[in-house]
Amino acid sequence: MTTRRSATERPRIVGVIASRADLELAVRMRKPPDLFELRLDCLTAIANQLESKLPRLRAPLIITARHPQEGGANKLSIRQRRDLLIRFLKYASYIDFELRSASALRSLLTLAEKKKVRRIISFHNFKSTPHPRILAAKTRAARTYGANIFKVATRTDTPMELGRLLDFITNKRVDLPIAAMGIGKLGAISRVLLARAGSALVYASIIAATDVEGQLSLEQLRALGVGK
Repeated sequence: MTTRRSATERPRIVGVIASRADLELAVRMRKPPDLFELRLDCLTAIANQLESKLPRLRAPLIITARHPQEGGANKLSIRQRRDLLIRFLKYASYIDFELRSASALRSLLTLAEKKKVRRIISFHNFKSTPHPRILAAKTRAARTYGANIFKVATRTDTPMELGRLLDFITNKRVDLPIAAMGIGKLGAISRVLLARAGSALVYASIIAATDVEGQLSLEQLRALGVGK
């Protein structure tokens, strides 16, 4: 049985590769993060170049091709996303897709398990943070699809929204590792607080500038002592 990470354990840092510039910097890193996330939906224009550069990355890889309604780029269809994920599965230690896509991509979950690629099932809400009971129900649903980690990214513009995420991640009734992060006005502080509260993964941009509201850079996370 998969157990949740203790708040005393070090969370793993994930560097997000979502552009050509991210990729070029990532392959040159002397001190890489614990994992890299490859945002295939953002990188369709350079997909052919990716395969020659991925072996140069000095950390295990998470692959994802995000659903358009959960922040995915380029309005990719479910078939396009599936094709990308299958193409790059051989490079991956983890595969990540949304709970809403789990039924349609069930065969890919089976293939990933067969190839010993671990599964992250995710949920994004850019408008609010649902009640912890709702998030717990989604976590249980993710478990039924064989998730190894449940990832939650929700709007945290208010202390109440951030409090809901903290309540959720410290709720020991859900026996599955959780990667939780806030987006919005309190997004940056949420990354630090949730990492210390038990989040299994903490995501960061490779380059300081980012379009994700509240996401810190690798340099900023390290300066704050996250992941040490």
